[in-house]
Amino acid sequence: MVVMNALQITAASPDPALLDLPWDVPLEDWPASTLAALPRGISRHIVRFVKLSGRVIAVKEIGETVAYREYELLRQLRRLDVPGVEPMGVITGRSDASGERLEACLITQHLSFSLPYRALFSQVLQPDTATRLIDALAVLLVRLHLVGFYWGDVSLSNTLFRRDAGSFAAYLVDAETGDLHDRLSDGQRGYDLEIARVNIIGELMDLQAGEFLEEDVDAVAIGDALAERYGELWRALTEPETFGYGDRWRVQARIDRLNDLGFDVGELDITTDVDGTRVVIQPKVVDAGHHSRRLMRLTGLDVQENQARRLLNDLDEYRAATDRQREDESFVAHDWLTEIFEPAVRAVPRDLRGKLEPAQIYHELLDHRWYLSEQAGHDVSMKKAVKSYLKDILPNRPDEHSILGVQTGEIPETGVIPRVEDPLLG
Repeated sequence: MVVMNALQITAASPDPALLDLPWDVPLEDWPASTLAALPRGISRHIVRFVKLSGRVIAVKEIGETVAYREYELLRQLRRLDVPGVEPMGVITGRSDASGERLEACLITQHLSFSLPYRALFSQVLQPDTATRLIDALAVLLVRLHLVGFYWGDVSLSNTLFRRDAGSFAAYLVDAETGDLHDRLSDGQRGYDLEIARVNIIGELMDLQAGEFLEEDVDAVAIGDALAERYGELWRALTEPETFGYGDRWRVQARIDRLNDLGFDVGELDITTDVDGTRVVIQPKVVDAGHHSRRLMRLTGLDVQENQARRLLNDLDEYRAATDRQREDESFVAHDWLTEIFEPAVRAVPRDLRGKLEPAQIYHELLDHRWYLSEQAGHDVSMKKAVKSYLKDILPNRPDEHSILGVQTGEIPETGVIPRVEDPLLG
């Protein structure tokens, strides 16, 4: 804890550079020289992105009690390995030059390569973008509910999205209305889901009003689809399954099915009836990130779940192409990493590395290579695909690490946002 006059900074690892920020000025009046050019989502509070010690932080003005509560909730969720922003600290005791009290501030680490949903719709994306965002949000909501977190204000606005191969990964941003329990009741889960459905329908209709979503898109149907996707995933992860004693292979089949969904089974409850003719299995502990953990173990790469799935598929193809199916997988993975993945990623010029995450760039390289091969009627080498991608595709991509091609002042927190052309749809 650092105290400077009446100013108090509560943080696990306070950065001394925080003391240089203009805490005696209302957040909405902070000078442009301190701000980072990043798209902001809709928020009921003043939020600014700030450059600090070579990184970017998000600062939100909020009541002191709520700030401390949200800070602790976000810390707990981090310990539970739930996708969300990283809390950095709380600033209290603020006052302006005339001694007038100013609101406390919650500080979080900016989630690099993430975008609010409105920024995604400012680009020319595939028509099913809304559906893919809903799928990502459904997965996030299931993960939150599995650890006992009641969100209370589920919406696209309170979520950040990262590209994850051909899909998106969702991250919780705003936890001020949330609460953590040992376990949620069906009523709590149902109410959270209904809040999500209503909020999403309203947000999509707002996009239609701003001409960022086609008028013929059924916003109500997409909102309803969230509940359907959530229900399917929740049942797959939690419901018991009964089968005959002779069908014991279905135990492994259930585990394999959950692995395909991206979850590992940490604990499985298996019981039989009195005469031993029926078996009941029920997952008790499930952890998301099956493919990302496997890729991390093999290569050390820390990527999103669908990106990991795509990279593992490419690793399997490399293994088959080099006729090394009988070799230790870790040795093959090392060679794939050093001979295929790393050279492709290192070929990206330094000034283009802020466009996308390395794993996402590699995913797009694979797509581009397939496209070139189809055009040519034969397999195109990765070297040729990299050269073509770096020349024709990546330079035209919006810079998602730091900016969307517009200046800070041009990105409003509400209403219409500037449209940025995206040459690679989706």
